[in-house]
Amino acid sequence: MADTISLYRRELLSKIAVVGLMHSCGMLGIVQQALAENTLDIGQGIISASGKVTVNGHPLRKGSIVKPGQTVTTGENAEAIYVIGTNAFLQREATEVHFGANSIREFMRVLNGRILSVFGKGNKRILVPNATLGIRGTACHLGVEANRTYLCLCYGEVDITLPTSGKEPVLLKSSHHDNAIYIPSNKNASIQPATMLDHADSELKLLEVLVGRLPTFMKS
Repeated sequence: MADTISLYRRELLSKIAVVGLMHSCGMLGIVQQALAENTLDIGQGIISASGKVTVNGHPLRKGSIVKPGQTVTTGENAEAIYVIGTNAFLQREATEVHFGANSIREFMRVLNGRILSVFGKGNKRILVPNATLGIRGTACHLGVEANRTYLCLCYGEVDITLPTSGKEPVLLKSSHHDNAIYIPSNKNASIQPATMLDHADSELKLLEVLVGRLPTFMKS
């Protein structure tokens, strides 16, 4: 077991070197330094957290496991990086995310705030207040606001189903931040184009490394 963990860690460090993350700052830099110094436990659950982070109202600590049916909440000036299965997340401050028990029906529900996510293979459904997102091996950044939801499809595919009856799902594809949009809460308004906001490739690279992958835009 120890040899397996050591090999896995070496593979992660190799990927970190490949993606060029060794000199990042902030929480990203802290996680990367811990990986390099062999002081970070790699696996499921909370990888790193700063500020007030709770699950179902109870304080989280490094190593805590996030399970289906639980809600992760970050307070002001708080952030959390965590892994669930083959999926990794960077949850920003003032954000509330609920994880469902059935990934096809409801893998996660972003109630408010912002979260950057990378997903493993398989169909998953993400709910936001004004749309349902069907994803397949996708990376995306979501920002739920009072009157709209921001979505950057970093890479992969997503079907967007709006609550307005009679409309077909909107299919988006992206290889590298090709589709960023605002989804309005007003059902009579149209989806609007947006630009890449509030996230970076270095964050995507680290999240993918934590689950043993590289971003798709580095594989071509």
